Amino acid sequence: MIDMTEDQKNDIDSMTHLNMCSMWRFAASGHPYFNNTNEASEYFKDRLFKHFGGFTPEISKQLS
Repeated sequence: MIDMTEDQKNDIDSMTHLNMCSMWRFAASGHPYFNNTNEASEYFKDRLFKHFGGFTPEISKQLS
């Protein structure tokens, strides 16, 4: 697994719940936060789904 950089960690930590959901839904294919072979992707998923609780109906409607 490829290690996460300090810049990536800081970027993920600075994102709001809405920012993370938007990125999850609209990021381009191949974005490093969605590559399952790196630490940043695992950290992103943990923060979005464990810390924030993932998508809510309200956020999903905001992103539509």
